[in-house]
Amino acid sequence: MIENTLATWHKILEEKDAAGLDSLLADNVVFHSPVVHTPQAGKEITKLYLSAALYVFNNGHFKYLREITSGRDAVLEFCTEIDGIYINGVDMITWGEDGRITEFKVMIRPLKAIQIIHKMMGEMLEKLK
Repeated sequence: MIENTLATWHKILEEKDAAGLDSLLADNVVFHSPVVHTPQAGKEITKLYLSAALYVFNNGHFKYLREITSGRDAVLEFCTEIDGIYINGVDMITWGEDGRITEFKVMIRPLKAIQIIHKMMGEMLEKLK
């Protein structure tokens, strides 16, 4: 059982530890991308998206601005910069009784940010496949 889901998530981000996602994600986790219309269901596809994000978003400029939690839900507002474009967004995370993440939703703004994230995540996903 994961004692502190958010602390584990922050550690994975800090260390860019994609392997750490295995124990953090529930088998039936659902990922909601800011650019893909349909939810992505399952541990493997969610792990792929989050692994790519560890490198695309987490580039030395990434930081969480605030964290709001209630029970087993959290909203983490973040910002980063890619190619001179300021990106602001939120990670909405839900976890089960065992502490493993069951839902992960990412929302970002402005439109230029969505466009560059779409491009860069697509490139990174191809590299990771």
